[in-house]
Amino acid sequence: MGNQAEPGNKGISKGIALKFVILLGVVSLFADMTYEGARSITGPYLAILGASATAVGVVAGFGELIGYALRLVSGYISDRTGKYWTVTLFGYFVNLLAVPLLALAGSWEMAALLMVAERMGKAIRNPARDAMLSHATQRIGRGWGFGLHEAMDQIGAILGPLIVAAVLYFKGGYRMSFAILLVPALLALVVLIVARALYPRPRDLEAASAELKTKGFSRIFWLYLVAVSLIAAGYVDFPLISYHFEKLSVVPKVWIPIFYAVAMGVDALSALFFGRLFDRVGLSILIIVSLVSFLFAPLVFLGGFYLALVGMALWGVGMGAQESIMRAAIAGMVPMNRRSTAYGIFNAGFGLFWFLGSALMGVLYDVSVPSLIVFSMVMQLASIPFFVLIRKMPG
Repeated sequence: MGNQAEPGNKGISKGIALKFVILLGVVSLFADMTYEGARSITGPYLAILGASATAVGVVAGFGELIGYALRLVSGYISDRTGKYWTVTLFGYFVNLLAVPLLALAGSWEMAALLMVAERMGKAIRNPARDAMLSHATQRIGRGWGFGLHEAMDQIGAILGPLIVAAVLYFKGGYRMSFAILLVPALLALVVLIVARALYPRPRDLEAASAELKTKGFSRIFWLYLVAVSLIAAGYVDFPLISYHFEKLSVVPKVWIPIFYAVAMGVDALSALFFGRLFDRVGLSILIIVSLVSFLFAPLVFLGGFYLALVGMALWGVGMGAQESIMRAAIAGMVPMNRRSTAYGIFNAGFGLFWFLGSALMGVLYDVSVPSLIVFSMVMQLASIPFFVLIRKMPG
């Protein structure tokens, strides 16, 4: 890019950094239209193809496990090779093209494989992409930058399920829904290629600073990982929630993706709001988020139509924090040249506990819904003492 600053230029324009964040935000907007649109119906789609609740929980959790574990590898490779754009591009191609292929799945096992492939693609590209984003967010505020990106991300996450809802309303069916999502998938890839051409060296967007010379990551980083892993373990994945809605007819079929769209809208607003607060007060804001979002489980699984809708809104609050504040915090805990690796480690741990929690909650759903609710609430509340401890530690 012609007007991009030289490495280490502390006079870098905030406008240039903001444009990069927005450009990647547009990519995420179209990407989320694709896979969040699909995600809004994968639970009932698996159910129709013959999967049990346990299978849905295991598939959802296993997809996250593989996805997050791969981030450990892709983050390390990105830092070692410096090929952030190459890794990001490859990951997006796998991530997005797996979705329309769901239209061709002839069994729940094949659909499950494609769901896992979609998660794998997302895993490959996320650490490198977040590392590139972190360079730009230094200039405009970590919380605000990641929050803005998440908000744009969630605009797509709202539109995708609404597109699916429209297809279902006009009797298009699940397969037609997946096929139509090929359009935003291709748009995302086109914008991504343009971004690569305009910003070949995103690291130049961050002012040079003395790198921390450490053999490992700080104690704060590891305590932070424990805290967010507990949240991950207790956070019910939407495929299981939508399975519940479908099985007990809590929500009419056409309304399931709309409920998801509502959650994504709350997610977007929460990311912006809490992102700003994070830049002012730091990690303390995650304590507040945890105290609010942990109530989603009883509302979603015990409530009727309207209480379930409130529960989905609270679920969206927690998701907004997970996708914005949690990522923003990492950038300030580790040196620049190890940031992609840190994102990989962070996401691998997060994903492991997400898988274990999702698989267990899938089993609990088949056995005892109240025990699922208790587990979800207890795990999320267990994160708070760790956030309190981190807040008291010196930076």
